[in-house]
Amino acid sequence: MTTPTAAMLVIGDEILSGRTRDANMHFLAGALTRHGIALKEVRIVADDRPAIVAAVNALRETWDHVFTSGGIGPTHDDITAEAIAEAFGMSIGVRDDARAILQAHYDRQGMEMNEARLRMARIPEGAALIDNPISAAPGFTLGNVHVMAGVPTIFEAMVASVLPTLAGGPPLLSQSLRIERGEGDIAAVLSDIAGAHPEVSIGSYPFQKDGIYGTNVVVRGTDGAAVDAIISALADAFPEAR
Repeated sequence: MTTPTAAMLVIGDEILSGRTRDANMHFLAGALTRHGIALKEVRIVADDRPAIVAAVNALRETWDHVFTSGGIGPTHDDITAEAIAEAFGMSIGVRDDARAILQAHYDRQGMEMNEARLRMARIPEGAALIDNPISAAPGFTLGNVHVMAGVPTIFEAMVASVLPTLAGGPPLLSQSLRIERGEGDIAAVLSDIAGAHPEVSIGSYPFQKDGIYGTNVVVRGTDGAAVDAIISALADAFPEAR
C-alpha cells in the first residue's frame, strides 16, 4: 500500500518575526505519522495574499494533502480564506451554515455577532466545513487543502476532526539507538546499511551531553521486520549501543 503524502503551510507574520513559536508542525507531524500519512514538506509564509496563493498552489499540486494553519480569524490580516479561494479560482462569501454555527455560539456566550466575527463565516465556494469544538469558527477543506486555525488547541481539534476522513497508509514505525561514537566513526556502516535497505529511512543525529559525545540513530519505516533487522545490525556493529 502506498503511503499518502502531505505538506503543511504555516501562515503568519508573527511566526516569521519570532514573536510566536509554532507548535502546530510538531503536533501535525506526529498525528500524520500515526495515521499513516507522510509529512514531506513544511513552508512558512507571511500574511501576504500572493505568497499564500503561490505556496498553496505549489504544495497542492505536489502532495496528496495540504494542511494550513493561521489566518482565518476576525481581523484585517486574516486573509487565508480569501487566498485559498483565489488559488482555486472560487468565489467566497458568508455561508449560511457557517454563520448559523457562529451565531449560536455567540448567542450562548451573550456576545454580539459583529462584522469582524462574521468574517469567520466567509467560506470559499464548494468547501466543506471543518468542525471547531473550541471556539466554533469553522475551518474548511477545499480540494486537497485543509484550512485550519493557528491557535494550537483549535488546530489540534480540527486535525482530530479531519484525520478520520482521510485514507492513511501503513503506520510509520520508528526505533532509535544511542551510539557513543561520532558520526564520522559510524558513517561508513550507516551508508552500507542504508544502501541495502532503501525502503527504510535511517537518520543520524549527533549529541553532546554530560561530557559524552555520540550519535542517536533513528530508523523509520512501514516494515517492522526491516526496522528490527537494521537495529539488530547496528547493535552488532557497535556493541556499546543502547
